Amino acid sequence: MTDENKSILMIPGVGKAAKADFLNLGISTFKDLLSLSPRAYEDRREERRLNSSSTMDATVYCRIRIERKDYIPSKRGGRTLKILAHDDDGSILELYCFNRDFLDKSLHIGSEYYISATVSKMRGIYRAGSFEIKTRAEELGFGRILPVYPLSGNLSQKGVRSAVDYALSALSPIQDELPYSLYEKYGLMHHSQAFYTLHHPKEIEDVKKARRTLAFTELFYMELETTREKNYVRKGTPVITGLEKRLIASLPFSLTADQERALTEIRKDLDSSAPMNRLLEGDVGSGKTLVAWISALHEISKGAQVAFMAPTELLAKQHAENAASLLQPLGIRICYLTGAISQKGRTLLLKALASGDVDLAIGTHALFTDDVTFKNLRYVIIDEQHRFGVEQRGSLMRKAKDPNLLSMTATPIPRSLALTFFSNLDLSLIKTKPSGRLPITTYLVSERKREDMFKAIEVEFKRGHQAYFVYPRIEEDEDGSIKAVERMYEDLKEIYPGYKSGMVHSRLKDDEKIDILNRFKNGEYSYLVSTSVIEVGIDIPNATCIVIEHADRFGLAALHQLRGRVGRSSLPSYCFLVYSDGISDDAKERLRVMKQTNDGFIIAERDLAIRGPGEISGFKQSGFLKLKFASLVEDTDLIALAKKEAEKVSKEDKGLIKAENAILRKHIKENIL
Repeated sequence: MTDENKSILMIPGVGKAAKADFLNLGISTFKDLLSLSPRAYEDRREERRLNSSSTMDATVYCRIRIERKDYIPSKRGGRTLKILAHDDDGSILELYCFNRDFLDKSLHIGSEYYISATVSKMRGIYRAGSFEIKTRAEELGFGRILPVYPLSGNLSQKGVRSAVDYALSALSPIQDELPYSLYEKYGLMHHSQAFYTLHHPKEIEDVKKARRTLAFTELFYMELETTREKNYVRKGTPVITGLEKRLIASLPFSLTADQERALTEIRKDLDSSAPMNRLLEGDVGSGKTLVAWISALHEISKGAQVAFMAPTELLAKQHAENAASLLQPLGIRICYLTGAISQKGRTLLLKALASGDVDLAIGTHALFTDDVTFKNLRYVIIDEQHRFGVEQRGSLMRKAKDPNLLSMTATPIPRSLALTFFSNLDLSLIKTKPSGRLPITTYLVSERKREDMFKAIEVEFKRGHQAYFVYPRIEEDEDGSIKAVERMYEDLKEIYPGYKSGMVHSRLKDDEKIDILNRFKNGEYSYLVSTSVIEVGIDIPNATCIVIEHADRFGLAALHQLRGRVGRSSLPSYCFLVYSDGISDDAKERLRVMKQTNDGFIIAERDLAIRGPGEISGFKQSGFLKLKFASLVEDTDLIALAKKEAEKVSKEDKGLIKAENAILRKHIKENIL
């Protein structure tokens, strides 16, 4: 075991109880302690006397003289030690020693002490119940900048500082983790200096440089890990096959420039000797699925089979129906496979897949079960890829030898996340909407404006258009404070007595959901009452209004996806975000963002800034987010630099056998492999 991996139990004063508290902070080794980033710093280089505190709960560091000690009765029949003192300016301070009667014996009237305290002021007298008091200034860190660490359980700042200092001393000198050329190139601190500065800065500005070094190191190794397998170059001009040309010619519209660009990138990958690993990121309604179908024809033209996997039966069914209308006229043989298929039908489908009588298989996770085999699977397309686990995706990929993979998402991903988490994927973006689409007008609706909203939607009904009403729950809670689908389905019938409606939610069987959605699509219903089950993949051009109740309870990504159910034609469309009184500041900010822009990529960046990277796009659940120093919001420049340097190393020395990369080889062996 290297010293940095030694247990914190080796540190004097850290027992089993303290170890448990440290574990709650993610700390179990000496190296973990060094990487414990202070949440703030206290500048105690200059004395801060009582009269300098201009706000409630201000912090002071100063010398005091004790004048008197008393005990005052408490409400529960006990007593509390109160100490009266003054500082060098004569300002009076009352110290309330809750559960600290032992100070009566150790603090003496007429003696001077040094104190760090959080004080408030009342009738000209300063008071403090939280304080540290010592006989010598240096014991309180006077004259220097002190780190303030996150705490857990019974840990104290003094105890954590002592443990960190022990680890710093034990590991000194700390080995560098980057090639020496990078320190000079980017003005980075060497790692011994960076860690020492993080915990013992001489100037606050020094902390920024130390954090920058440690953040760059984190990002560099993350990028290096994901780019070492990606050292190939796509060359040549791809050929557009006859099947692709026929499909494109049959469309009643032209492809957007973004769709054309994405197809060119995908075709180059498909024609390369190296397997494709590409993420197709398309904003809501941008036409990414059409790009997938055209690219599928590129491989089918070569005699290959294609598998298209969707996260739900509802979405898979809609994809299958759309693919059938577009591709079957071209002679493409399509099958639809989900867990709901009967055993007899499943047997026939499996036989057709194994014999090569199916060109395109569309389905859910049923596609990667053990009994599914393909004759010549060469291309796998995964829709809403973040909804599948790594093992699920891998199970489907293993049904072919080095297949091409296209992962798709309609959830825009912030650039910094894409650079960091998808460095091993090539990235294609589709931002522009098909021509003729109008921006969706978004209204923020308070409770008192609800009636006006209902009237505006009825105008759309009279024009022959349709609407969605979305609620966060199926059933009401006990106090009825949250509007729910089943109750509002009945209430809306009274508001719109002359119009037919349907209702969908997660408790309905998939066949029922599909039937109701088809009826809505065919115009049998004027409006649909739903939960967020309609969030992804529902495409009904005649729907021009969507009402999202309790919009403050939805995240930005979900709101953007739901809003994307309208605005799917040249008709003007409207989104009504209904909110309650007393919502949080974060919720207010999310709603403001939705009103300001229709651009999913801008929304994703704002979502990242509001909620942080761990809460969006499933990254928190993935367990992939392990950054201690880097910020995906503030360090976009470092992400780009780290990616650039990692790709350079991977390209020039994939095996890390050069002498200058020995430090990388050693670090990866000890910390990553």
